[in-house]
Amino acid sequence: MTAAEIRAGNRTVEIKRADKDMFPDDGITKAGLAGYYRRVGRRILPQLRGRPLMLERYPDGIDGGRFMQKDTPDYFPDWVHRCELPKEDGTVTYPVCDDLASLLYLVDQACVTPHHWLSRADRPDNPDRLVFDLDPPDGDFAPVREAAALLHELLDELGLPSALMTTGSRGLHVLVPLDRRAGFDEVRAFTHDVAELLAARHPDRLTTAPRKQAREGRLYLDVQRNAYAQTSVTPYAVRALPGAPVAAPLSWAELDDPELGPRRWTSATIDARLQDGDPWQPALRRGHALGPARRRLEAI
Repeated sequence: MTAAEIRAGNRTVEIKRADKDMFPDDGITKAGLAGYYRRVGRRILPQLRGRPLMLERYPDGIDGGRFMQKDTPDYFPDWVHRCELPKEDGTVTYPVCDDLASLLYLVDQACVTPHHWLSRADRPDNPDRLVFDLDPPDGDFAPVREAAALLHELLDELGLPSALMTTGSRGLHVLVPLDRRAGFDEVRAFTHDVAELLAARHPDRLTTAPRKQAREGRLYLDVQRNAYAQTSVTPYAVRALPGAPVAAPLSWAELDDPELGPRRWTSATIDARLQDGDPWQPALRRGHALGPARRRLEAI
């Protein structure tokens, strides 16, 4: 197997086994995957910087076994940043991707998809965004689009700007930027109460029941990611699925696009979107306090 070298800032990153088939059915090698992440670097790095990561790695390509990695191996180079954070029975030293060289090094380690915390390493207990995870109950994407629109309306009613993203897998994420004053417990309680209100308004279509047997075909409003040490797929990350679909940020206007689906964009088709403006501006330009939104929610 051959190696390739890619220049990233003031470093040159070696991609070992560069011709390794990472997506065999799509002809995407490890070098091709690295090339994709280099192209989207200016968009994905602001989403990664300062955040603890969980790495979804496929040493033998996506048709081989995967493993999820939190702890940073000793052999990672010193210039890949780390953060040591507490867990129930000790600590975990997470990798942090602050620059393009680090991102390419993670690809060299067969990381297909980086998953990030909703908080940053300097204030790990205080998220700077919250997320609602919307997946279809039966593979039909229409209920996901409908739920996202209803959630958008409710968040507007609460005075919270929100952003939309395809997950590259099955559904959509709706995100809200936060000012990092509230802790995870408060944020999770708030998202739970928002979901409860929305489900109460549309009980035939939406539910907050975590057990599948209790959902009765309704779409589940999942807020479980809003907790310490939980992760969410990084915007612009590639998913380990046929076609190499990408988690793609959207504008809210795109929710009405009849061609929209969770895997609409792939590593091969995302480039045209990169030439346009960031669809998440200005929604994620600044974080918002939960206090006023909580008071509006309680008044409804």
